[in-house]
Amino acid sequence: MMDDTRPIRLSSLAHGGGCGCKLDPAVLSDILGGPSGFPLPKELIIDASTRDDAAVWRINDETALVATTDFFTPIVDDPEVFGKIAATNALSDVYAMGATPIFCLALVGMPVGKLPPEMIRAILAGGRSVAEAAGAPIAGGHSIDAAEPIYGLVALGTVHPDRLLSNAGARPGDVLILGKPIGIGVFSAALKQDRLSDEGYAAMVASTTRLNTPGAGLAALGGVHAATDVTGFGLLGHLSEMCEGAGVRAVIDRAAVPVFEEARTLAADGVKTGASGRNWAAVGGGVETPADWSAIDEVLWCDPQTSGGLLVSCAPDSAEAVLAHFREHGHDDAAIVGRVEAGSGVTLI
Repeated sequence: MMDDTRPIRLSSLAHGGGCGCKLDPAVLSDILGGPSGFPLPKELIIDASTRDDAAVWRINDETALVATTDFFTPIVDDPEVFGKIAATNALSDVYAMGATPIFCLALVGMPVGKLPPEMIRAILAGGRSVAEAAGAPIAGGHSIDAAEPIYGLVALGTVHPDRLLSNAGARPGDVLILGKPIGIGVFSAALKQDRLSDEGYAAMVASTTRLNTPGAGLAALGGVHAATDVTGFGLLGHLSEMCEGAGVRAVIDRAAVPVFEEARTLAADGVKTGASGRNWAAVGGGVETPADWSAIDEVLWCDPQTSGGLLVSCAPDSAEAVLAHFREHGHDDAAIVGRVEAGSGVTLI
């Protein structure tokens, strides 16, 4: 007989978790196809064509509206923490555009017959607490009865059009700065396998619930040319999109990239997500790897990051100010990880 007193593991109700459940990049490209041919209004200054983190609508010469949405299945079993992570991740796309969030709408899909109301309330409370901390209250939303737990936000923000950051603005001569360590996907896979330490779990939650607030002030520093956030397609996937959008080449120093040490150890022990292989298949042809490239490297550099860090391209003489700005916002692991050159693709050294 089933023991109904056992605690419900949210992650057991989902086939994937966090940004690791995003569509395969190749499948997504095939589904989206080419341009629709519909004439776009001049006010829509950024749309999906540049693979940016959000769409942007110019309201007037002083204000542009940034709009994005993000939702996923549970990456952790604690419902309130799941809500916090999902909300932090959704708001990240607003910050990646250099904008300040103003309000949100909740997207909720829950297996009502499987989850008790108090767990669903805890998920919503977690998301609400993060949105309010960002100064962007949840003003409404939509809910459905779904086969798997799904939670996320529509996030809206504003930015001066002249301070808008796109992922397509990187310039040869820039340096690349990453705001958070990578390895969240490996952590999430280890958690499902009961192989993640208490310290690793604490590091995972601290990182995924840390808002990317540095993004809102980056453009004001001067010399910041592009930004994106590293999420489901991994560091190489989102870096490749930045290079493609800007028509440049990136050179990444693997030793400089912040990596959670436990994630590195777990990857060496065979822990990985299914998404890392798909991510590598999507970008590997455009990546030049060193002689000592290994399967562990492939796992880490293509590891899907849930609520990952900002990736910033800036002039070398602005780098110290950008790093100091990150530290002021509690992102102490931010580091220079590479440079931008003329050309195309990504080189790892």
